[in-house]
Amino acid sequence: MALVSWPEQLPLPEQSGYAIQHVSPLQRTEMVSGRARQRRVYTSVPSMVAVQFFCTEVQAQVFELFFRYGITDGADWFMCTLKTPIGLMPYECRFNGIYEGPVLTSFNKWTFSGTLEIRERKTLDKSWIYAPQLVVDSSLIDIALNDLWPAA
Repeated sequence: MALVSWPEQLPLPEQSGYAIQHVSPLQRTEMVSGRARQRRVYTSVPSMVAVQFFCTEVQAQVFELFFRYGITDGADWFMCTLKTPIGLMPYECRFNGIYEGPVLTSFNKWTFSGTLEIRERKTLDKSWIYAPQLVVDSSLIDIALNDLWPAA
């Protein structure tokens, strides 16, 4: 079954105050000697994203409609485009509890805030660990290939 998508009529989360908090995949055991053992227990852990949406009155109605019936009061996963260090891309996420709001911020402007749980933290492919300078210089390579390269 395909996941429902974030309605295109609604704004994406505001980036002011936008924060991503990763859940730790580690297990730490304190030893009697004062040292600690640490190991990775999970390879797939969720990330929590604090989000805020500024909506018009009509968008606020669509937001509450989507939350209540589209994703079953926040219980269901859905696809939403979010900004992360690897860019603006769709993520499978769900609300972590009920949202806060609506808060009337100005005439017919409403604010909703809450926390989204991202199912899987996306990063670059692990093969890039062997060439980190290419990641750093990727914008230069992009300019060279797309702007400066002669057309065939």
